[in-house]
Amino acid sequence: IAETAPEILEEYYVSFLLDRANRTFLSSPAPASAPTPASAAVPESLPELITRARESEEQGHPDATACWARLRTLVAAPGYAHPDDPAVGPLVRLRADLLEDEASGAGHKDEFDVSAALYEEAAGAYDEAGAPEHAALARACALLATAQVAPQGADGAEGADGAEAADGAEAKAATLAAAHAALVRLHEETPGLTPFQEARLLRLRASALGLRLQTARNEEDIAPVFAELDLLLAFATRHDIAGQVSTAHLLRASSYAIVGDLPAAVTETDALLDRLKAHGPAWHLPRTLGLRGRIRLGLKDAQAAHADLAEAVRLAAEWPADTVDTAGLHGDLARACMRLGRPDEALRHLTRSAELELRHGSRFDAFCTYSNAAQLSLDLGRIEDCIALLDSLLAEPDVAAGELDDRLVAQLRLARARALHAGEDLKAATAEFAALAAESAGWDDDPGSHAMIAAETAVLLAESGEFGRAREAADQALAAHAREPRYEQLSNCLRELARLQAERQGAEGLADALALLADAGRIADEARTAGYKARGRDLDSALAYEHGRVNAYASEYETALTALDQALTLLGEPEPESHDRDHVGEWAECVRLAAVVEGRYLERPAPALARLDEAVSRLTALGHTEETEPLTSLAARLRDEG
Repeated sequence: IAETAPEILEEYYVSFLLDRANRTFLSSPAPASAPTPASAAVPESLPELITRARESEEQGHPDATACWARLRTLVAAPGYAHPDDPAVGPLVRLRADLLEDEASGAGHKDEFDVSAALYEEAAGAYDEAGAPEHAALARACALLATAQVAPQGADGAEGADGAEAADGAEAKAATLAAAHAALVRLHEETPGLTPFQEARLLRLRASALGLRLQTARNEEDIAPVFAELDLLLAFATRHDIAGQVSTAHLLRASSYAIVGDLPAAVTETDALLDRLKAHGPAWHLPRTLGLRGRIRLGLKDAQAAHADLAEAVRLAAEWPADTVDTAGLHGDLARACMRLGRPDEALRHLTRSAELELRHGSRFDAFCTYSNAAQLSLDLGRIEDCIALLDSLLAEPDVAAGELDDRLVAQLRLARARALHAGEDLKAATAEFAALAAESAGWDDDPGSHAMIAAETAVLLAESGEFGRAREAADQALAAHAREPRYEQLSNCLRELARLQAERQGAEGLADALALLADAGRIADEARTAGYKARGRDLDSALAYEHGRVNAYASEYETALTALDQALTLLGEPEPESHDRDHVGEWAECVRLAAVVEGRYLERPAPALARLDEAVSRLTALGHTEETEPLTSLAARLRDEG
């Protein structure tokens, strides 16, 4: 679960900015009334159907999706006869509309090169149909889609080379800036635009700058985004284009959030929700509530986020699921449930999200969500359910035929291997991990993933007592890590390998275990130099603790105690304002092990008891009574033994 505002809001921000199949936020005139009932039936009359589709498209009404789908089927049928009706226009105009809708659908799937080509084709058809203003809009959408097919590297992985990632971000930002300039020129050079068309062009201009801000996060890019949004808002308000007024407010809220001003983002969404409840359009309510829910997750107010997202899901049921992103709302609600400690409820929402994605043709997204659901099932101890779900996914015809993305299939297999491991089928799990490690070694474009898979493989081999093969797998992981760093995963792997070897082999395995810890130490040094901060345990204190355990297993007790004292120094004592239970638990465990080494193995019970009593007093004063139990139990045993 993402913890920072940009991580939580970024997906929403991009979906608002892009001109995609869900045209909800491209809307023009909408009923200035209270929320309307859900979608009406698709007209039977062909002229009425074409007219309804265009009107719904202009309004951004969810009906448009069903209308275009029906028209696409009719036009593709043998013997289709186009109405001879001036109000409907020629067949080429309808084909242009369908091409534009198809282009939008490709953009929704992030197929930006396909989307751009289809928009250009639609523009040509609009020109042929004598609709130059529509052609200009299609070309504007093509410009933005083309700008999204930018050099990779802006996103960067955990340890991706900083300079490379920055170069990629700057290159993409420059492409988006050029697209914005081209959109402004196109706008200025296109006469005869209707207010709806002009508002949409203003929206696209704001989108280009918003995407630039999201990509590069430069301070100087913030003001231009809000300036363009102010233009859109003023224009839409002047012409009473309710949908674009709503869109401008949504993008303002998202922009505030993406730069970290969450209170301003909440204020913006509060005002918008009041407006939507009074004036509509009703179909904007679910996604606006969804945005506020995400913002509240960023503010770590999970209860309020859950309330917003639950209401969003309830309201979304009134509209076609693919037009208000019901799947995404269920996914976000699952995230809120996890924050509230409700994993069973989260699992239900994840499963529902995956079902909706699968129903609406987003197989890649659906399989990703099912993978998350499988992992959550595993975390809940439902190992058989997890394996059954993954087996059913891996048995799907497109998976078996090799048609699904190979990295996604590898992710599913990886989850299954972890489940087998949790189910104590070590032989099957190790075989699957080894096969994945061998396959991922050929992923020249993704050495980071190979590093993680090889690292997990090494741990399983060590658990099986195959320390030679485990070391070979670890070396593969280190080689891949050198190309695309994975500091935390590699450090965790190497420390666990060292622990297993020392635990199984004692003094005989100490040299090899210390060599592994030396590699982990180099990774911690690299991470510190790169400014990397681990999401879990601090790499340096965790390494010092493992030095303590490894040396204790090898009966090097003085060295072990020195290392544990170093770990305690690095961790620092829990403070009154500290609410990090993981840190408190880690500190208490380090005290416990140091007392075991000192009191039992070095036979110095007095200082060990003093250490324990001081720690218990401190934890009790801070209200961490659960963490004191192992310490008081150990102190009682040491006193009995004394």
